[in-house]
Amino acid sequence: MKSYIQLIFWTCIAFTACGQQKESNTSARKKTKANMEWNKLTPEEERVIVNKGTEYPGTGKLLNNKEKGTYVCRRCNAPLYRSETKFDSHCGWPSFDDEIKGAVKRLPDPDGQRTEIECAKCGAHLGHVFIGERFTDKNTRHCVNSVSMAFVPDKK
Repeated sequence: MKSYIQLIFWTCIAFTACGQQKESNTSARKKTKANMEWNKLTPEEERVIVNKGTEYPGTGKLLNNKEKGTYVCRRCNAPLYRSETKFDSHCGWPSFDDEIKGAVKRLPDPDGQRTEIECAKCGAHLGHVFIGERFTDKNTRHCVNSVSMAFVPDKK
């Protein structure tokens, strides 16, 4: 009986120790990376950028922006899109028909129907890209959450 209790005791200790160590390492890695390289995000920005959420259509602050400039990643400030590639698709989110070369990474969406777009530098969720809708000559629409970007106007 004593051996059986000792076995249970040591098994519980082993599982507990392993679980705590793994959580601690993951947590520390995320905090270090975020604090060293990325901008602080609001809870809404984190919901979209980190947890791959979507802002409500028609609510984004950059949806109707017509200024000349560059749209950059909200998390790491990497340039993503130029204003010349933005167009009004009437979909409720800022739309672009081309990204700055190498700025955006395309990944199959878990739903198998769409293609997700992320910042190539930091992996921030931007939105989705659609091909074949014929909105522009390039036949491409990057549908991007405003909350995933910041806008830097051109100097006048």
